[in-house]
Amino acid sequence: MNKKISLILILAILLTLIYYPYKPKIAENIKYGVTFSPTYTQTLGLDWKSIYINILDDLKVRNLRIPTYWSTIEPREGEFDYSSVDFMLDEANKRDAKVILVVGMKQPRWPECHIPTWAKILSPQERHNKTLKVVENTVNRYKDHAAVTYWQIENEPLFKFGDHCDKPNAKFLKEKVELVRQVDPSRPLLITDSGELSLWTESMQLSDMFGTTLYRTVYNKYLGYLNWTLPPQFYTLKSDLIKKYFAPRNQKTIIAELQAEPWSPIGLFETPIEEQLKVFSLKDFQANVDYAKKTGFDEIYLWGVEWWYFAKEFNHPEYLEYAKVLFNQ
Repeated sequence: MNKKISLILILAILLTLIYYPYKPKIAENIKYGVTFSPTYTQTLGLDWKSIYINILDDLKVRNLRIPTYWSTIEPREGEFDYSSVDFMLDEANKRDAKVILVVGMKQPRWPECHIPTWAKILSPQERHNKTLKVVENTVNRYKDHAAVTYWQIENEPLFKFGDHCDKPNAKFLKEKVELVRQVDPSRPLLITDSGELSLWTESMQLSDMFGTTLYRTVYNKYLGYLNWTLPPQFYTLKSDLIKKYFAPRNQKTIIAELQAEPWSPIGLFETPIEEQLKVFSLKDFQANVDYAKKTGFDEIYLWGVEWWYFAKEFNHPEYLEYAKVLFNQ
């Protein structure tokens, strides 16, 4: 039923855009940010702490989305290690940078569901119960941290995507939302969803703020590389309609992930740099930012900051140089 409703809504939006042009006003002051993953940075062969400091001091990024990977903070049951998260939040706070802190099992970057080895043998219900405990522990630890502005509950929790992930479960998500609101009622909650392949209704109903992903070029194992040709107004009208008819209490929609790196079917660290640059040129980067501006959303988090530094190692600093312009406007 949900798939039928999604299809009907998407068709309605597209027909509306065809017959009744919908042009959102471009935001005057866009807040740019990045998603940063220590483990992904290490996968690319880079020192994550050094790169993180460069993001703050060289790029002058002041808005970040940071994960709290369960597999990192509780590698052994009941034994917590928050040292990496402490470092990132404290360094952000020193520079008056603001952080969206992601909590839960499903988080940004592959494999999406960052499950510690000891929890992989549990049933979905048992794993969910353990996740609630780590979420509560994490929120309690950082609810008084000045750098944290929003809690993000999981990453695209209702979108079926990722490795070793449990089936999306709206009931489980609601329990996490209720728990975080109880532990820290002072901060707004963000929930994200696929920009092109999800309806957004439940995600917007459960959250104070909604975050859409926005990818222009993706890879399908059957069809190869695909380019989304949706007009930017598609996202704006979709947000406005869901908010008006289904989620009137939702305060705002942001772009939580704007594609700013290549999409590779085998992992960028295994893909020749020449192929990466071919798939995602500097012009593609610039075009994606221009496209995102036309949605009218005034908060945009770029996806790929780690890769910009990786490309620089191969004598391609142009991605970083362009990003510097964005963050210093």
